Amino acid sequence: MAGLRQEADPTEAGLDAKALDRLDRHLAGLVDEGRIPGFLVAVARGGRVAHLTVHGLRDRAAGLPVETDTLWRIYSMTKPVTSVAALMLMEEGRLSLDDEVARYLPAFAEPRVYVEGDPPDVVTRPADGPVLVRHLMTHTAGLTFGFYHAHPVDALYRAAGLESSVRPGADLAETVELYASLPLQFEPGTQWNYSVASNVLGHLVEVVSGQPLDVYCAERIFGPLGMTDTGFQVTDEQAGRLAELYGEQDDGGIEPIPGLPLRGRPRFLSGSGGLVSSAHDYHRFMELLRRRGELDGVRLLRPSTVDLMTRNHLPGGADLRACGSRPAHDDPGNDGVGFGLGVSVVIDPSRTQAPSAPGTYGWSGVATTTFWVDPVRDLTVQFMTQVRPRSSNGVFRDLRRLVHEAVTDRPAPPATG
Repeated sequence: MAGLRQEADPTEAGLDAKALDRLDRHLAGLVDEGRIPGFLVAVARGGRVAHLTVHGLRDRAAGLPVETDTLWRIYSMTKPVTSVAALMLMEEGRLSLDDEVARYLPAFAEPRVYVEGDPPDVVTRPADGPVLVRHLMTHTAGLTFGFYHAHPVDALYRAAGLESSVRPGADLAETVELYASLPLQFEPGTQWNYSVASNVLGHLVEVVSGQPLDVYCAERIFGPLGMTDTGFQVTDEQAGRLAELYGEQDDGGIEPIPGLPLRGRPRFLSGSGGLVSSAHDYHRFMELLRRRGELDGVRLLRPSTVDLMTRNHLPGGADLRACGSRPAHDDPGNDGVGFGLGVSVVIDPSRTQAPSAPGTYGWSGVATTTFWVDPVRDLTVQFMTQVRPRSSNGVFRDLRRLVHEAVTDRPAPPATG
């Protein structure tokens, strides 16, 4: 167990104290308005945490405060971890981005693509090409989510019991077999659709490594990086530090809702969204990426591999909005933002909704957690709370703007290590 701690003076790290106060007051206002129960925000430059604030409650009914060692369901912030797991296998020569997924998961050997019609009477055709590993990592495989309600294939997922990405009682292998039995929304590699692809990638890691996903990640990533509070379950000792999960209501307030079943090892090990973590641990993971694959003498990836992970891989160099195949992706927040191997990447700062430096990469979770790494300003940021919003709530946009305002012209201190 370790709590994140502040390591540097904000001014010396090139951060404006008044602007940081505005950031804290804005976030505290969300707590006062009842929109979030509490939060942790951390800003680091050169690898040193120069601003760290906790405020509000992790459990409103119990009156328990947010603390620096609070545990959070990070949901889709799991995806970059799964990508790192796969990239480590790639560096070992056991996997390639251009390998056909069917080489490891035979159920994907004959993918079919949706043509027309509504369930159950849909017309499909054989795909022109195979689903590749790179398609999983970039969400260009043609897979989807059942909860989108935007395409006939989404409805097929729901009919197969995949409203929440897993059929009740199924494990990861069984679920991935079910994904493979359903048609793709589009030809692999041609469009972007945020999807269950990271679950497929997680199972692929299992098959190639010969280990369950939780064991592989614990032995190869979390253990070496000292991420002692990160995993697919919480122990009895950890349980009291886990934040309550809330859902946004019609009136803008929040109420407790069921979260990931973290007590005991889950049957379904989700490479898309199954992890719980602490701010200390996720800072360690961000540092691994910021330092291009090495942390405290432990190297998990080569610098060139991290560079590959954090550059845009969308077809034709497009952004998410232009390449997105579904109405859900036609969002101004996707302007100027591409996608790498498990992370978003800013490719045109002049078009982004919030101020961003070119090459900034990161991702978010459905419970309103987020992180990003800004290589230009040597800046890393994470924000943790536990609210599933009904729609886009603007928290991330305001967070990026307020952090941007806090960065002064003073250069970041030399990188540690």
